[in-house]
Amino acid sequence: MEKVLQIVLKKIRPKASDEKSLTELAKRAVELANEVSKKYHAKAILAGSLTRGTWLPGKREFDVFVLFPPDLPEDKLEDYGLAVGKEVVKRLKGKFFVEYAQHPYTSGIVQGISIDIVPCYEVESAEKIKSAVDRTPFHVRYIEKNLPLKLADDVRLLKQLLSANRIYGADAKTQGFSGYVSELLVIKYGGFSNVIKATSAWQPGTIIDLENSYKKEDYQQLIRSFKGNPLILIDPTDKNRNTASALSVENFLKFKKLAKSFIAKPNANYFFESKTKPLTGRELERILAGRKTELIVVKFKPPKVVPDILWPQLRRFTERLSNILEETKYEFKVLRSDCYTDEKDVAIALLEMEISKLPPIQKRIGPSVFDIKDASRFLEKYNQPLAGPFVEDDKWVVEIRRRFVTAHEKVSDSLKNKEDILKAKGVPNYIAAQLAKRFEIVSDGEKLVKLASKNKEFGIFLRNYFKKDKPAL
Repeated sequence: MEKVLQIVLKKIRPKASDEKSLTELAKRAVELANEVSKKYHAKAILAGSLTRGTWLPGKREFDVFVLFPPDLPEDKLEDYGLAVGKEVVKRLKGKFFVEYAQHPYTSGIVQGISIDIVPCYEVESAEKIKSAVDRTPFHVRYIEKNLPLKLADDVRLLKQLLSANRIYGADAKTQGFSGYVSELLVIKYGGFSNVIKATSAWQPGTIIDLENSYKKEDYQQLIRSFKGNPLILIDPTDKNRNTASALSVENFLKFKKLAKSFIAKPNANYFFESKTKPLTGRELERILAGRKTELIVVKFKPPKVVPDILWPQLRRFTERLSNILEETKYEFKVLRSDCYTDEKDVAIALLEMEISKLPPIQKRIGPSVFDIKDASRFLEKYNQPLAGPFVEDDKWVVEIRRRFVTAHEKVSDSLKNKEDILKAKGVPNYIAAQLAKRFEIVSDGEKLVKLASKNKEFGIFLRNYFKKDKPAL
């Protein structure tokens, strides 16, 4: 294993020249930010992996956080923060633009290096934060104090492994491990190899508490408090926060399986992403013919919102479609569902149907004949059935004509509504607004093949959808 890790490190350590240029620019950016922010009674610090030497060569970027007094009104924080950010990027002779998270912030490109200049409040403790970004200075200080320089390469190895396997990042799209979580894991276990060995034995609900903020007898309550979180890594700067809350169960198990595989057979290939080819039209036809299922794809233009809003709404929309189809009165059955978006031109909710077509006649079972009131209402509601009413055991039964005989028809009917009606049906706000403008349902095999051929990323998404790996237990 150690031989493999040394081979990988040679490839992922940044060049000395790159490190020098990045460090010098970061130092100058912080100096300028401190100079500009003085008139606002603020100060600047460098944040991110550059501060502890754990950055990867492909990540030419750094963050500058500008700390404002906690009594400053929020609108002033935003105005002053943007003013500082824009002025710093201008003086560095770069290009800037405004990005949006909980607060707007300045993002710039200087000498090909990406810089984010983020305003936050300088609060007394992480438990008194006013917004999520206020935590960062506490994280910076904790890592600087607790991560020895000798472990910097161990963090690099862990980040590289996670990145290569598409589980690095706590954003809503990835639902993986953040850089901060990666650093905490290396601190906890004392190195990359130990992290991998520990991971291979993790079970859903694993608790890691670096500062021993909780007693062992409190762990069951912790699991209840962070219900649904496969990994509970207590933030050492705020015991009420799980730093791994963004991690999905799927990615938790994926990492565990990855760790087991690497221990069993160490190989440098685990650290470098293999290119996934888009699913070809012929492959898709063969897969669908073998599975004998029907794919229903709802395609529309994604709303212009940040990815951390777009992805959760797209997932909720896909889940809502599945629930609508599986309502008792419709009786369709969804085998599996997923979603995809390039965040710019195309958003897709995909439903793979186990039962997508039904006979035109539907059986409705009513209340017991002994339940006089409910029976009366049932018989009144179905007063002109195709057959019945008749009794099976002690329950009233009717046979009626089914309103929707295909899932395609039902999806189309549900989505052909105004924005307010779509919202009332449980479609998330931004998605509802886009669907009200225009959407397309694709279920025909040939059209799906064309769609996959035109959009390579969607073709890759389809390949990954059909090749679901078995998770580690």
